[in-house]
Amino acid sequence: MKAVKVQYTVNPNFIEENKNNIKRVMEALRANPIEGMKYASFTDGSEDNTFVHINMAKDEETMSKLNDLEEFIEFRKALKASKPLKPPKQTTLMLVDAGFDLI
Repeated sequence: MKAVKVQYTVNPNFIEENKNNIKRVMEALRANPIEGMKYASFTDGSEDNTFVHINMAKDEETMSKLNDLEEFIEFRKALKASKPLKPPKQTTLMLVDAGFDLI
């Protein structure tokens, strides 16, 4: 299994647009799920303009399928064009254990 966290901070005037762009990605994933992948997005509890995305997939190949999703491509373009206060930083997560069946 592979898991990554991506965190970034947007300008306050981009919060709602970013949320809407994320919603489009999630709607596309619900309509056409990528088998073997779970993907979610959150805001930091203390900062509404800091976003955290968690992607868990059975392997690198499965995880990379997200990059082919048109809505995800558009989300990334819009985020880059918005000139975030803190650009996306990816961290690889190492699983210790889980209270649910893994992918």
